[in-house]
This record gives sequence, structure tokens and C-alpha cells, in this order.
Amino acid sequence: MRGRGQYVGDVKMAGMRDVAFVRSPLAHARIRGIEIPDDIRSQVFIAADLDGVKPIRAVSGLPGFKVSEQQPLATEKVRQVGELVAMCVAPTRAEAEDVAARVVLDLEELPALHDMRQAREPGAALVHEHWGDNVFLETFVDIDIASAFDAPIKVSRTISTSRQCMSPLEGRGVVAHLDRRLDQLNLITACQMPHIVRSGLSECLGIEEGRIRIVSPDVGGGFGYKGILLAEEVCLGWLALSCGHPVRWIEDRREQLVANANCREHHYEITVYAERDGTIRGVDCEATVDSGAYSAYPFSACLEAAQVASILPGPYDFPGYRCRTWSVATNKAPILPYRGVARTGVCFALELALDAVAAEAGLPPETVRLKNLVRPEQMPFDNITKKHFDSGDYPEALTRALAAIDVEAVRARQKRGEPDGRRIGFGLSIYCEQAAHGTSVYSGWGIPMVPGHEQAGARLTPDGGLELRIGAHSHGQSLETTLAQVAHEILGVSVERVRLVHGDTAMTPYSTGAWGSRMMVMAGGAVATACKELGERVRLIGAHLLQAAPDDVRLEAGRVVGPAGDLSVAEVARVWYRRPQDLPPDVDPHGLEVTAGYKPVRDSGTFSYAAHAVVVAVDPEIGSVEILDYVIVEDGGVLVNPMVVDGQILGGLAQGIGTALYEEMPFDVAGQPLASTLADYLLPGAAEVPAPRIDHMETPSPYTQFGVKGIGEGGAIAPPAAVANAVNDALRPLGAELLVSPISPRRVVEAVLAARRGSKPNADDLQGRRDAA
Repeated sequence: MRGRGQYVGDVKMAGMRDVAFVRSPLAHARIRGIEIPDDIRSQVFIAADLDGVKPIRAVSGLPGFKVSEQQPLATEKVRQVGELVAMCVAPTRAEAEDVAARVVLDLEELPALHDMRQAREPGAALVHEHWGDNVFLETFVDIDIASAFDAPIKVSRTISTSRQCMSPLEGRGVVAHLDRRLDQLNLITACQMPHIVRSGLSECLGIEEGRIRIVSPDVGGGFGYKGILLAEEVCLGWLALSCGHPVRWIEDRREQLVANANCREHHYEITVYAERDGTIRGVDCEATVDSGAYSAYPFSACLEAAQVASILPGPYDFPGYRCRTWSVATNKAPILPYRGVARTGVCFALELALDAVAAEAGLPPETVRLKNLVRPEQMPFDNITKKHFDSGDYPEALTRALAAIDVEAVRARQKRGEPDGRRIGFGLSIYCEQAAHGTSVYSGWGIPMVPGHEQAGARLTPDGGLELRIGAHSHGQSLETTLAQVAHEILGVSVERVRLVHGDTAMTPYSTGAWGSRMMVMAGGAVATACKELGERVRLIGAHLLQAAPDDVRLEAGRVVGPAGDLSVAEVARVWYRRPQDLPPDVDPHGLEVTAGYKPVRDSGTFSYAAHAVVVAVDPEIGSVEILDYVIVEDGGVLVNPMVVDGQILGGLAQGIGTALYEEMPFDVAGQPLASTLADYLLPGAAEVPAPRIDHMETPSPYTQFGVKGIGEGGAIAPPAAVANAVNDALRPLGAELLVSPISPRRVVEAVLAARRGSKPNADDLQGRRDAA
């Protein structure tokens, strides 16, 4: 905000040229030819020019997974609008776009798959012909569901979430150049996972990782969008090795919306079986996820759908469960794990279904939830899909949210009615989030990325400052603040004198990067481990300098304290570097620099959670939805910095409200994206995002340093379900129900009109009308 950041777009290099790409205008077509005028041939590169470059392959070890190969520049077919076909180079971006405009594509249009359910039908067009169908992966779980079939309440719903575009303020960008002195390819790229990008780039370009340096400078938002290896990174890496001068590509907003990765498109057929008192007997679900045309490196196309089966039960305890999922290929951009990953979809499906159960049973929605939430005395708890909940008090979070929102007052207001004719609604949503996933979780996926020990380096400087080096990356999580706090807690070095180095594979230990709400748990744990070891070395040197027995001294508040005196950490550092003659003869020769690795006691992840409660006003005539009050009660374990946690929750809430009410990337039957600018793709702004009331609970995790848990994604998970339940609560007396996000004014009006006609539009009906429109 002060203009002190340096993003990829700020990087300037002598002789640098800009790149623009020729992208497919069709969703599905065979490439019959590419016509390049002779006078620009030296500025245009196609797949045949990229000699030796391998396709991007993001495989999974899950049984039955089908592999897609994404060529950096398309060869025989294009499979989505915006797929890269040619790379054009010129002194400026404008000139490069002029070159791209002169390249003519000869394409034979093929039938496009725009609907993931139609893509599974016999006779559907094939995205990848050699598969024989369009399913990346199918999964199935059945845990005694038959025992629930005789339950007195059976509620079924068809629920869907619309495809969204991740929209960070800064789009993607790449600057590539060859350091001839070191014979090293340098990529400056806006990414969340520098070391993973290096590994994937090494595979595609066929050069050893030591010849590649990835620098990720300041990053203007990630959210998962910057968590993959890009075809553009492969292309510019090859170009920099070939042309001898720096090259740059900066994504524009149309590319971001039309061509690059999407998220959130889920479809659920869900049934909940329950007793009359609201006790859940079982949940039965079939879920389909639109994975797009290609499997994105490293997460793969299976991550969303396959996770649905394991996380759909959420924070509830019930005995019967069945879930079948499909990851489906379509002629759309690949799907990525957006903030909250699959949890936003499963929370939406289950929480809407629970409100339907409450309505069927004639119970308040909070009663059904309190009846079935995992109780604190059950912790640690293994749920029905063997997720290991470390700690927490879910009923307490919900109870606090209900008290803060004052449900009785809301119900009284509903009875009075509103003078403007709007209808008041109250909605709840509660979720749990598995964060800081470990080796045991990801090794089962068999994808190109499995987290191990997270490492951090801690080094005292000669003047007593502290340098921290982490392989993880900060794209808005305030790690520069929180990790300095961790180091200060242990070594006592003032926060102002702690310098964090990250985002550079040449200077930092290997890491799988920033994803999955893992930074405070993993990077924080690694920094704490390194600082503890460093502190022990400081203590032993200090004991010698104080002429005291080691057992008689302690490190406290940045000083080594002995029976007869004390000295600062800075004084110890000065002796190590500048007066080694004063060191003890048995001093540790590794000095005042430590690299340490960390894993939690159990690497099954931590479980943070929150209860969201919202009050809305819905105008049934024009379909508008106004959020009147919003309460969040969250538990992210011990809070290192409550202001940072608030920031994470507020940012997530804004994205969750976007999912609930505004954001949607529609496609027509030809696979054309219909929201190519921010005039069409609606993002919530300051006027649409309320100031919530946030209540922090702190239930320490028994498995992590300081008892911390991950909280970065949580704010985005619950809002769509809470808002939808509030809208449905407002419209229930009219017989209307909304089962699709976003809840646009048109959808509200359609639901009200359908209720007046005596029919209820479900998610399939609304999808069909949208396609027809």
C-alpha cells in the first residue's frame, strides 16, 4: 500500500522483450494448420519449435486415475478456450500482440463439453480420445449406509455450486533470463510454491534442478491460483534458454478470466437420513466435480472430487455414510484448489441439507446441529472417514454464535414483518478444516508433491540481528510479522531485528510452499525448532563467557543469565564472529547458524473450525439480498497474532460472500466463457461485504508447536452455506428454496415464481435455463 513492494511486473532488465500468446478461440478443435507470415516467423514459436520440451503431467497414484498430457503449446488438438497455440515475442507487449494478431489458426471445430454431467453420458464427445470416457477418477466409500434406510426422515436435495475464477489483485506473471556466468535459468514468477515450480520445470525442460533458480517476489494474492506449474512458465523458460535475452509475460485480466484456471464447480445429489429428534442416521451422496481439460501440476485433477468423499461429513458424528464421486474432464480451464479447496462445496451441500432436515422435522436448524456435532469430550476424535480431529469444542462455537446473533430477536422481527416488504432470514453454517496436511495424508494421493519435514534456517549476524530463511512463501499471510514473533518468543531478539528471507530457491530450504493453511503450523514450527537449537548454542557460549556452569545459566528475554551476571545474545554473536579466541574449546563448530526440520507429533493435520451466523433481508419481488448482521466464532488454536487472524478471516469472508451471491463463470453450449471482463464477472466490493463480529476461541492443538492450527482458508468456507440458509429461511413461508450458488437476484425471483406456480426449481432446472439463455 506504500508502494514499497516489488512484483513481477516491476522487474525491468536490459534487453528484455515481451511475450504475447496466440490462444485458441474455440473450446474443442483439431489444429489443421498455423499460418505465420514470413516477415514475423522469427518472432513466433509453435509446438514444433520447442524441441525436447515435455508435456506437463500431473499424475495420481489413486487406482483408476487417467493421465492427461498438457503440451505447453498445443499440438494436435485444443481442449479449452484460451489454450496456448503460439508464443510471440516483440520489444513491447503491444507489439507482441500485434504479431499474435497476424497468426492465423486453421481449426476444425469439434463438439464441446460444457456440462460435466453430460460429459459422463454414453456417446459424449471425448476430451482425451484414448481414455474412452471423460472421467479422470471415480471414488466410492460405503460405511454401513444401509442401516440408515429405515430412518423416519429422508431428505434429498440436488445442490450445485457454479464455476468461479480466482481473482487476485495481481495476475500471474513471468520474467525469464539465462545467467550465463552460472549457466542457470532464472525465473521470476508470481507463484506460491517456488520449489515445486522448479521441480516441474526441470521435468518439462529436461534440465537438472540445480540449473534452475525460481524467485517469487512480492505476490499480490495467491488463493491457489498461483499454486501450479504454468504452461507459460515452461514456454518462457525454453525461450530464455534459446534466445539469449530476458523475456517477460504479464497476464492481463481477460486472460485470467477466460483462459486460465477456475474453481468450485460441484454438483451434489445428497440424501440425509435422520430421526424425528434430528439425530442423523446417515448421509448418502453422489458428487461430480468439473475438473476441466487438464490435470494441473502438482495437485492433479482428482484433488477436489476425491477429497469430497473424505471431508463431506464435516464436524458431525453419525454412523452411516456412502459417497461416490467423479472427477470429470470437460472443455474448460483446469480446476484448481481455491481457498477452502473442496470444503466450501461440501459445506454448502451438507449444511443446506441439514436445514432441510430441520424443516422436515419441525425443529430449529441449530437444534439439529447441536444434536450431531462432535463433542469436546470425544476429542481427539476419529470420524467416520478416519479424519483425526485433534481438539476443539464445536457446540461451544455454535452456542456463542447463536447468542451473539440473538436468534430470539431475529425470530421476533420475522413475525413483525418489514415495512418495505422484504423478508428477514437467519442462517447457520459450521465447518471444520483439516490444515497443515502431512506426509501420511498426501502420500496416499500419489501426486507429484508430498510434504515432508518443513525446514527453516536461523542465523545470527555479527551485530546480533537474526536472519530466518524459509522455503514456504508469503503472499499475504504476514509471515514477516508472525515468524518474527515466534523467533522473538524463543531467542528474545527484537522483532524489528528479525529479517525473513523467502521466495528464492537459491537461498532457502526445499518446501512444498504455501497452501492448505499450513504456514503457521509448519513454517512456524520449523522456525521455532531452529531457534531453539540456536538458542542452546548461544546459552552454552554465554555460560563460558560468564564463567558459569552450563546448568546454571538460562536464555531469557534475549539475554544469557547466570548466577553472577548476564550478557545479550548480540554480545554472544559478536564473540563468535569477531573474537573466536574467547570461545570455549569444545564449542559447537557449526556456529550460530542452524537449519532444522519440523513435523507435528502427528502429521494427520490440525482441525480448525468456525460457526457462522448471518441475518439477511431478501426482497422477493426483485431478488436482492442484503446482509444485515454477520457473526463468526472461530477456533484456530493458539493465536500468534490476533490481528493477522482477523485479516485472514475478513479476506476469506469477502471471497465467501462472492461465492454466495455474486461470482459465476457461465459457459455456453460451445464451451465459450461468457464473463470475459470484470463488468461481467461480479466481485464483491466494500459495499457488499459487511463488517462481521469475530469471536476467537483458542483450543490448543496437542500436536503442534505452541498449540497453533491453520486458519488461512477458514473464512471462505462457511459463508455460502450460511447465506443460502438465511435466504431459504426468509423465503420458506413462500415455499421457495435456493439450492445453487451464487444466489443471484434472477435465481431468487425464479424460485419465488416457481413456488407460486407450485413447482420448485432445483439446481438442474436453473442450470438448464442458464444454458438456454
